Amino acid sequence: MRIWDVNPGYLARQQLLGEHRELHGLFNVLTMGKKGYANHPETLRWVGCISALTIRHRQLTAEMQLRGYNHHSPLPDIAGAAAWPNIFIDTLAHQFELLAGKYAADGRSGRIPLPMNCQELWAQHKYSVMAHDPNLYRELGPAVAHGGEYHDNIEALSTLLIRTLRSEPEPGHLMNALQHMWGYLKGETSPPQSPSALLEAIQAAAIKRDTTYLINSTALSELAVWL
Repeated sequence: MRIWDVNPGYLARQQLLGEHRELHGLFNVLTMGKKGYANHPETLRWVGCISALTIRHRQLTAEMQLRGYNHHSPLPDIAGAAAWPNIFIDTLAHQFELLAGKYAADGRSGRIPLPMNCQELWAQHKYSVMAHDPNLYRELGPAVAHGGEYHDNIEALSTLLIRTLRSEPEPGHLMNALQHMWGYLKGETSPPQSPSALLEAIQAAAIKRDTTYLINSTALSELAVWL
């Protein structure tokens, strides 16, 4: 059993659909008292984190829908603030390494290429961070580019990014990020006014025009979780 912590955009089809299937199994173990895998490390770290698990499920299904995979198994929304597991079974940097090993064997890949350095990792997360924490967005750009802990420590940067994306963005900040993404698609028609319609238009245009920078962005599916 594995629930990845990295963004689902990095997962190839097998890992994406496999995690979705295993997440449903984990949800049943945690909510229905089923014995199977009750003492598995993955199960134990999610005890008390059901609300966060449903958010991870929405992250997975948003990515599945972006790629055209069917989804007919919603989970109930859990009221209250989401408490996330405070440990990773594998460090985030090691999760990227594990995926790289799997992909090297048969040439698979996720929607987003695995990052080779902090600069690539930051570029892939920029629009998501803009939506979740504009102040951090303004601070991280120079920090990643010019030195310091986040310039060459991919574990530290990954941890910061993952935890930032776990918090619900304010509506105005989310809309601002969507407008910036739309602005990257220069030459398109006037943008839709609702956030959900705007994201759908961005997704369609990015795929149609094969706009690599947006296709390689976590925000292309991740922001749908909050709409």
